[in-house]
Amino acid sequence: MNTIGIQPTKIDIRRAHERFHTEISWLDSWHSFSFSNHYDPANTHHGLLLVNNDDTVKAGTGFRTHPHQDMEIVTWVLDGELEHKDSEGNKGIIYPGLAQRMSAGTGIWHSEMNLRADKDVHFILMWVVPDTQRITPGYEQLDVNGYLAKGGLVPVVSGKGHDGAISIRQKGAVLWAGRLLPGETVTMPDNAHVHLFVAKGSVHVEQAGILNAGDAARFTSAGARNLRVDETTGAEVLIWESDGAVQF
Repeated sequence: MNTIGIQPTKIDIRRAHERFHTEISWLDSWHSFSFSNHYDPANTHHGLLLVNNDDTVKAGTGFRTHPHQDMEIVTWVLDGELEHKDSEGNKGIIYPGLAQRMSAGTGIWHSEMNLRADKDVHFILMWVVPDTQRITPGYEQLDVNGYLAKGGLVPVVSGKGHDGAISIRQKGAVLWAGRLLPGETVTMPDNAHVHLFVAKGSVHVEQAGILNAGDAARFTSAGARNLRVDETTGAEVLIWESDGAVQF
């Protein structure tokens, strides 16, 4: 995989119901990009973001131990709790407002389980290509609830050294999160590639229109855009900005 330069201006709206869908006994997963048995050569990534899965795992189930390599994997819980364990000895509970990153590097085995017997867990699973292959596997987590409570967009995962963000082994990528109040207005990042995912609520984006929960907008060299939150719903959004893009 190689990165490519800036592309012509483009805004691509993807609605929640247009996503690939996997539903099995314990998992309900909506895929923004090609994933597993779902493949569309025209929908493999945006910028440096390869996976944006909107997952609900039923109580008492989860992703049992399995391997990854050469990928930066970020998990963002919306509701419920998820237990992380990996072959590097890392273990912890991921909950709303806890930013978590696992660098698979030369190879790591991990599980992500919902230990609750009474509640499903809803989370967004995101993969970003690293800028260096075959690194030593690593893990980092940080509670960012205090930053989110101040409003606006918060850098929660960054390859650019943002204060208060966990690090990622991709210097061209930053994940911004926002728990935005009804009627709040923010300015989205300006970069070659920007991927906006509406996790909860509803927003109106300048020159892109209304996006509801599960909808996404893919911006290519589109400049900074204002985002206004619906005055009745509020919203939770996840925004990846990328300096470049991946070419397979």
